[in-house]
Amino acid sequence: MKLSFHGGVQEVTGSCYLVQTEQTNILVDCGMFQGADDVSDVNFNDFAFDPGGVHALLVTHAHLDHVGRIPRLVQKGFHGRIISTAATRDLARLILEDALSLAQREERQLFDEHDIERSFSQWDAIFYHEKKEVGDIAYRFNRSGHILGSALVELWAEGKRLLFTGDLGNVSSTLLEPPEQISGLEYLVIESTYGNRMHEQVADRELKFERAIEDVAAKGGALMIPAFATERTQDILYLLNEMVHFKRVPDMPVFVDAPLATRVTEVYEGYGDEYRQEIHELMTRHPNLFRFKRLTFTESVDASKHINDVPPPKVIIAGSGMMTGGRILHHARRYLPDPKSMLLIIGYQSPRSLGHRLLNGAQSIHIFGEEIPVNAEIRQIDGFSAHADAPQLFSFVEQTRDTLKRVFVVHGEETQASHLSQEIRDRLGVQADVPALHEEVEL
Repeated sequence: MKLSFHGGVQEVTGSCYLVQTEQTNILVDCGMFQGADDVSDVNFNDFAFDPGGVHALLVTHAHLDHVGRIPRLVQKGFHGRIISTAATRDLARLILEDALSLAQREERQLFDEHDIERSFSQWDAIFYHEKKEVGDIAYRFNRSGHILGSALVELWAEGKRLLFTGDLGNVSSTLLEPPEQISGLEYLVIESTYGNRMHEQVADRELKFERAIEDVAAKGGALMIPAFATERTQDILYLLNEMVHFKRVPDMPVFVDAPLATRVTEVYEGYGDEYRQEIHELMTRHPNLFRFKRLTFTESVDASKHINDVPPPKVIIAGSGMMTGGRILHHARRYLPDPKSMLLIIGYQSPRSLGHRLLNGAQSIHIFGEEIPVNAEIRQIDGFSAHADAPQLFSFVEQTRDTLKRVFVVHGEETQASHLSQEIRDRLGVQADVPALHEEVEL
């Protein structure tokens, strides 16, 4: 049985892992490489394996760095089944269509509408805990608690038991149940986005969020929140709804200026039974968990521009989450020079992103060819991350230490992955490695 790594190693994008037995080839995820142009250029390279020889693709969740090359895989000859939860399938269609729209505007098309349609004609949905087989490999999806529909992918083949975490969810997720506890594993492929960092406590993150809203309201500025369309935006809307309802924050206009986030929120509204028990029960009594008075979803460009006509204080939630594009850049150009305004970073920022530069104290930035002074306050809240932090990652490994033979630490920058792998070796006495791109190992 062989395992090879074709993305998502020593970096946080491009997840793609191939499992091979004598009879069957299964791919776990096929994500897009994201970042600067030299990184995203890799998406246009040929696959290091034969797509036509892959029998099935198992998808852990719908983020672009896990699904973004699926239409490309189909384009290059993959005609097996694509398998995920139903929520992942619904979200992936939105995310892939949005990626295509952006690529068409930038004239960097990796695939076209036909490739997307062919992909979904091959896409099947599976329930959690339903055990299935492809050739001589059996598989099962378990809850990972990362985003709606996300899964831990468990495999049995040649007498061996292997688990891919995909992105492991934060135990203190606002909406979702925590990751399921899995024991008895022999081989583990685990993400490490926050491999050497610890998140804030739930009470701390909510208090900081509340204070940010209050401070901007007191100064009469705009609160800009660059938010990922999937999970983070819905977390924020749920908390805002609660805070407004209980009058914990001043009443002010709130805008979700991200068409993708609007469509994703509609999908979230259709899967109430996926949430934590208390959230599910609340949703049956109050269906509009993500909608409240003075909240506006802006779809069109004109509607987005009209946000400027609404006097502050106001809250603007806009994509993209790492400020690498999207409508947040237009709001940043307008409000970063304003000392009464604030930019609130609530998610992971890759080292080469605009959000990362702002967090590191940039006095000015370039947006649309203009040099923009940074006079607005920049704040960060770590606790909203949808990823497990270092203690949670370690705990997930520890629960199965008695049977583990080897751990592969993936989907993290080199420092994060190396730190987690060292912790596993030192504290658990289990072999843990950070694989290289295209490395192949025999299990």
